Amino acid sequence: MNLEIPQKLLKFRYMKFVEIINQKKFTLISVILFLFVTINLLEGERGLISYYEKQKIKEQLVQDKKSLITQLNLIEKKINLLTGTVNLDYLEMLYRKKFLVGKPNEKIYVDTNENKTSRKN
Repeated sequence: MNLEIPQKLLKFRYMKFVEIINQKKFTLISVILFLFVTINLLEGERGLISYYEKQKIKEQLVQDKKSLITQLNLIEKKINLLTGTVNLDYLEMLYRKKFLVGKPNEKIYVDTNENKTSRKN
């Protein structure tokens, strides 16, 4: 009989808990739903934190694209100077730069710092 009394008390306490849940069902569901929505809003692959990370990556890619476009335009300009109508001034400039050749009575100065900076890159 001693065992039956605690079991009755446990049933009574359990029933009291179930009654409280039944009365507060709407608030309990709304709290759980609110927690679910806020967690999914902040975290996850489509969350707010991930959104800001993806925006940073997008901005970096746009900057990379701009720099690549400027490099491409520069290379296309050099190609156009060498092909099509030959630009003799540009060819002379390349010839002087590569082979260190000058006109008669012209002094040529070599910048040693330019070579050092090109090695670092």
